[in-house]
Amino acid sequence: MVTVPAGRSFGRRTPPLGGALAYLLLNLPIGILSFTLIVTLASAGLGTLVVWLGVPLLALLVLFARTAGRVERGRVFALLDVYVDDPYLPLPPSGLKQRWLTRLKDPATWRDLSYLFLLFPLGLAEFVLVVTVWAVSLGLVALPVYYRFLPDGVYAFPSYDVPWFVVDSTVTALPWAALGVLFAAIAVALTKGLAALHAAFATGLLRPTVAQRRRMERSWNEIDGITVAG
Repeated sequence: MVTVPAGRSFGRRTPPLGGALAYLLLNLPIGILSFTLIVTLASAGLGTLVVWLGVPLLALLVLFARTAGRVERGRVFALLDVYVDDPYLPLPPSGLKQRWLTRLKDPATWRDLSYLFLLFPLGLAEFVLVVTVWAVSLGLVALPVYYRFLPDGVYAFPSYDVPWFVVDSTVTALPWAALGVLFAAIAVALTKGLAALHAAFATGLLRPTVAQRRRMERSWNEIDGITVAG
C-alpha cells in the first residue's frame, strides 16, 4: 500500500530579503507571460475546437500549466525557502488517452492554471508597491550626495514651482536622509511581508489538498495493483 507523505511547507519564518526582493520583482514579468499564454491558448483553442485545431492548443495549455506550476514551486523554494509538494495524480503507465484524461481530471492542473492566471494582477500590485517604497527610501538616503547635481544645485519638495521644503546644502539634506533610513526599514519589512503573503498564497494553491492526497494514494495503489497483476 502506497502512502502519500503529509504536506510540507517548511522554511524560514520570514523569507530572506534578497530572495524576497528578487521573487517579487520577477512576479510581474512572469505573470505577464503566463497571463498572455493562458488567454491566447484558451481563446484560440476554444475558438477552433469545432474544427479540431483547438485540441492541440488546449493540450498545450494543460502542459504549460503543469510545467509552469512545477517551475513556480521551484522558484518559491529557491528564493523564499518554502517547500511545496507536487500535487499531481500519477499518470497511468500506458495508454495515451488515459494519461490525458488523468491530466484533465486532475484538480491540480486547474489550480496551477488559476495561480498562473492570478499571478499577473498580484505581481503588478507587488511590483508597484516594492519599487515605489524602495525608490523613495534610496532617493532620500542618497539626497546629500546628488542634490548638488540637480538644477541650480537645489532639491525642492514637492516641486520647484511649489517649494515647501528646499535642500541646498548637506546640512539641510541630512534630515531627509534620516527619513530615508526610516523608509528603508519600512521597505525591508514590506518586502519580506509581501513575499511571505505570496508564499502562503502560492502554497495554498500549488500544494495538494487533503482530498487530493487521498486521490493520489488511491491512484498509486491502483497502479501498484495493475503492475503486480501484470
